[in-house]
Amino acid sequence: MSEKATVYVSSTCPYCTMMTNYLDEIHVPYETINVSTNPAEGERLMEITGQMGVPQTQLNGKWIIGFDPASIHAALDA
Repeated sequence: MSEKATVYVSSTCPYCTMMTNYLDEIHVPYETINVSTNPAEGERLMEITGQMGVPQTQLNGKWIIGFDPASIHAALDA
């Protein structure tokens, strides 16, 4: 699989853990960016998506807000 995701997370977010665990299960490699420890990335993310919450995942040029397996598969199938 050639897809690679970027997952924006925070240190205390259970849905972020669910997202990364799910990507592990379906064998999609990802990079995590922790907005708790890197506030500049959090600000940049807010400018891009207009959303403050995490997880936010960029996969195949699409943004997935929250833990949403259906959207993950839609991005993989695109």
